[in-house]
Amino acid sequence: MTIARSGNSGGMEPQRSREGTLMHVVETLLDKGLVLNADIMVSVAGVELLGIRIRAALASFETAARYGLEFPAGTNTETVAWQNAVEAKETCPKCHKASPVSQLLNEFCPWCGWQSAQALHNAERNAEEHDVEGTADRQEISREQS
Repeated sequence: MTIARSGNSGGMEPQRSREGTLMHVVETLLDKGLVLNADIMVSVAGVELLGIRIRAALASFETAARYGLEFPAGTNTETVAWQNAVEAKETCPKCHKASPVSQLLNEFCPWCGWQSAQALHNAERNAEEHDVEGTADRQEISREQS
């Protein structure tokens, strides 16, 4: 929530920003993850009667895999969906959709076609190499014809 000045009264009025929606909170929790570690001990006169250790994590499978969290027994990590979740991804600066990092940096965004500076530089270098090879081939052909 932000506070802004109102035009007529000169006072401050609260305004709600769109970033505080439940959907945004859930998306942030799944993207970043939440880990709870708690140790609870009940003791009387210095004698520990009860000890509870709580370890809980709330995250998407992708985030959990990225941070190396353990999964329940029986989780099949050989599926295509699992491999896609483990693959490093980054958000495209133009369309804001997740794509593999290597593809974003070296080629283009598969969603909108955006190219990184590195991909553009690589394309220019490949074009120059191709032009040099083409020139050498033309010179060799002209020598053979002479």
